[in-house]
Amino acid sequence: MTTLSPDAIDTLFARLAAANPEPKSELEYTSPFTLLVAVLLSAQATDVGVNKATRGLFAAADTAESMLALGEEGVRHHIRTVGLFNTKAKNVIALCEILLREHGGQVPRDRAALEALPGVGRKTANVVLNVAFGEPTIAVDTHIFRVANRTGLAPGKTPDKVEQGLLQVVPQRWRLHAHHWLILHGRYTCKARAPACPACVLADLCQWPEKVKPGSAAAAPGGKSAPAKPRRKPAAKRT
Repeated sequence: MTTLSPDAIDTLFARLAAANPEPKSELEYTSPFTLLVAVLLSAQATDVGVNKATRGLFAAADTAESMLALGEEGVRHHIRTVGLFNTKAKNVIALCEILLREHGGQVPRDRAALEALPGVGRKTANVVLNVAFGEPTIAVDTHIFRVANRTGLAPGKTPDKVEQGLLQVVPQRWRLHAHHWLILHGRYTCKARAPACPACVLADLCQWPEKVKPGSAAAAPGGKSAPAKPRRKPAAKRT
């Protein structure tokens, strides 16, 4: 259950929206299919790393048909710098086969059909539905999980619980972009280590008891502790 009032929640998203009115995915894609592949590859990998790999991959194959023709070995060659690339290459080829066999090569706009694809779980399906099709879904990754728990917006012990909480409390007018606002906030401000609390636009709303306060040691530039003051040498004892 949220520890923030409805007014505080509305203010929270209004501030995130003011700072970034049109948030976008940092994954590079040109179609629902390339988005699906990019999101699948992003599991346990950074968006930066995935983008480096997919530039060559999508130049070689950007449809289910051309990706299938590229083959598992061809996909593996392009994504070998991405974590778990062997399993991911296998899943990419397997999902291409299903897309061609059951969906005419197109990415389905249906959660159950998406989650039936190899390597596609609820989070990936949510991202595709939100980004590719404009559905007001919220995909809970490590960044959103952290922000939702720290701020008190939607505390939960599992990603599913956090997602359920967010869907209950995020106002409808903010729902479409909520996923991106929260993930970007967690990635660049509410970081796992050295969170930038003094510069955070949500600092006064945040309920996290360990948040860094302005002027504290942890708020020193660069997120490092402020240098300790030199200690005075003890006075020599009189004999």
